[in-house]
Amino acid sequence: MSEMSPRVTGLGGVFYVVRNPEASRTWYREMLGIDGPYGPQLAWAGEPRVNPYSLISHFTDDAYIKPGTGGFMINLRVDDLDGFIAMLRAKGADILGEADEGYGKFAWLLDPDGVKIELWEQVEDTLP
Repeated sequence: MSEMSPRVTGLGGVFYVVRNPEASRTWYREMLGIDGPYGPQLAWAGEPRVNPYSLISHFTDDAYIKPGTGGFMINLRVDDLDGFIAMLRAKGADILGEADEGYGKFAWLLDPDGVKIELWEQVEDTLP
């Protein structure tokens, strides 16, 4: 038995209601290249960063989540944001914006259900 107390070890998933689950799953597979037996699935194996992390961020309003309409946003880690954006644009995706915050590079798009997707390339191993 471990000496550590029970603890949360990572983000298990994001769950939400959509009009057409199969169409949403197809979009995630075709646009973002993620799929799995139960829907889009991510694994951290092979993560190039020394200390990869996921965040749960809280906001006092939905300004950062807009123009998404779900009241939440999904942040996905990518290893080559510029290349990923080029791939998405070649597939016809509308990139809402891009930013370089020093600790990471970001881009945003909407999924077919209006959920804002934030793409994040971590360039440092710690938060600012």
